[in-house]
Amino acid sequence: MRDLAERMGKKPFQVIADLMEQGVFATVNQAIEPEVAQRVCAKHNFRFKVERRAKGEGVHAPVKKEEPLDPTDRPEDLQLRAPVVTIMGHVDHGKTTLLDVIRKSNVAAGEAGGITQHIGAYTIAVPHPERKSELQQITFLDTPGHAAFSAMRARGANVTDIVVLVVAANDGVMPQTLEALSHAQAAGVPIVVAVNKCDHPNANPMLVRSQLQEKGLIPDEWGGNTFFVDVSALTRQGVDRLLEILCFQADLLELKANPRRLAKGNVVESGLEPGGPTATVLVRNGTLRVGNLILCGEHYGRVRALINEENKRLKEAGPSVAVRVLGLNGVPEAGIPFIVIESEKEARAITAERAQAAQHQDKAPPPSRTLENLLQQLSEESAKVLKVIVKADTQGSVEAIVDALKKIDSEKVSLEVIHHAVGTVTERDVMLGSASKGVILGFHTRVDSSAAELAKREGVQIKLYAIIYELVDQVKEAMAGLLEPTLKESVFGTAEVRKVFELSKGGNVAGCVVLNGRIVRGKARVMRRRNLIFEGLIQTLRRFQDEVNEVRAGMECGIRLDGFDHIEVGDHVECYTLERVAAKL
Repeated sequence: MRDLAERMGKKPFQVIADLMEQGVFATVNQAIEPEVAQRVCAKHNFRFKVERRAKGEGVHAPVKKEEPLDPTDRPEDLQLRAPVVTIMGHVDHGKTTLLDVIRKSNVAAGEAGGITQHIGAYTIAVPHPERKSELQQITFLDTPGHAAFSAMRARGANVTDIVVLVVAANDGVMPQTLEALSHAQAAGVPIVVAVNKCDHPNANPMLVRSQLQEKGLIPDEWGGNTFFVDVSALTRQGVDRLLEILCFQADLLELKANPRRLAKGNVVESGLEPGGPTATVLVRNGTLRVGNLILCGEHYGRVRALINEENKRLKEAGPSVAVRVLGLNGVPEAGIPFIVIESEKEARAITAERAQAAQHQDKAPPPSRTLENLLQQLSEESAKVLKVIVKADTQGSVEAIVDALKKIDSEKVSLEVIHHAVGTVTERDVMLGSASKGVILGFHTRVDSSAAELAKREGVQIKLYAIIYELVDQVKEAMAGLLEPTLKESVFGTAEVRKVFELSKGGNVAGCVVLNGRIVRGKARVMRRRNLIFEGLIQTLRRFQDEVNEVRAGMECGIRLDGFDHIEVGDHVECYTLERVAAKL
């Protein structure tokens, strides 16, 4: 109301008096109805125009603060940096084994089921093929080869300079090879093809070349611009040649960065460890030092430690170096950019605004209740829904699992991921699972002892996995388990009525010949000229004077049906059973 008084150039007490004349009692700070405001304006010869807000505009978005600007680097400050190489390819084509040979270590042996479960980042130094006295650094990103981890693979391609596409010479191009190729081509980076397993008896490197030529990768020996290298991770054949080509590609790209500025880059992977949240970051420009204030999405913190892939502590990490960072106040999303800023106050303000913006984005106005949508809601509630809570050791794994679960297609059962986060399975997860009647899925993580006890008391199932295949398959089985089993009918045999005998104490017995199969005591139906006239149970089954359980084809028998005496000569008696078959998605 104060605003209205100011717009009309009147004192607030004058407007209050006008309102009291209309029987409206309001204070200076209260809002009034548009109709009342219109009458007050008309009294003072003002026109009152009502402006309607567009849907969703009632929520005040936080005022956007200018984020710290990226200072432009001067050409004299730029120095050559190491290339970031992403290794991609189909599962089990030897990506990690090849990387092990390059790094002279053994990562593959520790992978569950021989599948890379997380992105690994490693920096190596090799003698430059032309400048022998100079060491050329190369940073490798080892992306998981499982199809469900396509989100992580796409992320790997976005921060990379060169892609090494690993294709097994004995298998050729597979679906995930093409998927990896499309990610690399979308990123617009040069591709080097490593034709692995060339020592295999069934190896056919030429087939790989011809298959990839159809996809636009023409080998350099055939006049194209894609390098193909025949390698064997087991015998080390061609590995040195591969490293030489990577060095040449890096020289051609002339990759440069300014190490004398504040660092910026991307979060490659993140997780929650006993020491607190950790993030594996790839420095793209500048130098990241211990003590720097780092800002990643909604989280910030001062760098307490920088740890490389060999668990050695570093004081600083320059361009193209991947390190684990300790000191953040939360687990950032994998793939997001990070920057180093100098002001803690500024970092706190930016993260608060980002968190608030994310909160407003999540909040949608509740739908209005109408009879139509009420009926729809009731039908949706009766629909089968499997609710799951996903917990994993790293953010990348969480995203990949949620993505894989969302791809499970079923019209009969829906899957709802009610919560997903990084870390161990806690009591809060169990309580959420209990309240929502959900199942907890843990991937490469553990369960708190208190949470395990609570889960027993509350009857919440916690399933732990080390391989993503198993997790997705078991979720599919659980979804199928929610469906009502279908009833499948099996007909045992058919008998034809040849004569009807009346019993002295009432009722009829049908003298029959078994045409096919066998007649047993149980469910039966009577068919007359292909029409069903009775369905029930066989009360007695006799062969001559003896009560029997079964009569086979070609034999005669007497059948008395429970509750049906109007049987006629020529009717067919079918004996059947109903089986409950587990439904499939």
